[in-house]
Amino acid sequence: MGSKVTDRQVLLIAGTETSSTTMEWTMSLLLNHPDAMTKVKTEIDAHVGQDRLIDEQDLPKLNYLSNVINEALRLYSPVPLLLPHEASEDCTVGGYDVPRGTMLMVNALAIHRDPKIWENPTKFMPERFESESAGDGCRLIPFGSGRRGCPGTNLAKRIVGLALGALIQSFEWKTINEEEVYMAESSGLTMPKLKPLEAICKRRPSMSRHYLI
Repeated sequence: MGSKVTDRQVLLIAGTETSSTTMEWTMSLLLNHPDAMTKVKTEIDAHVGQDRLIDEQDLPKLNYLSNVINEALRLYSPVPLLLPHEASEDCTVGGYDVPRGTMLMVNALAIHRDPKIWENPTKFMPERFESESAGDGCRLIPFGSGRRGCPGTNLAKRIVGLALGALIQSFEWKTINEEEVYMAESSGLTMPKLKPLEAICKRRPSMSRHYLI
């Protein structure tokens, strides 16, 4: 007899898998764009310092870190096809007549890379999110939008922000053999990297007092 997956297990799996995937893509992008990595590190040093580790209260002050995460979610959404929705009544979507009861799939990745919506859509440009309208619910939708949006959106952003911020604050990072990280996607329910991220890290001397080893 197969085991029954509970709602709690679904939430746990959905939350951890998507968050870890987002962190891997984001760190890969930063390793391939060292100027952006330096900006994030400088921002953390300026607003948090090196006398303590980053905590949740620091996140609202780290605008560039937030922009980097948003840009990673845009380019490499962990769930490129949002959860299916059923049309509750006859409607028209993109010029197509959709009968009631039809299952609709939203291709978030296509929206995030649409040149009609985004300037240089395939380019990593965290600065684009300095505009207040850039991250609105109609353009950036890695978590869906409206009443059917992911209930864990805010928690996910905090988890990724804290984990990524702590890694950048605490360590110096570089790629293997000075080569760029391979950015091809693999298949799956989420969108993992085809080749898992491998990188070299070295503890920053200024952060040594926060660790026992």
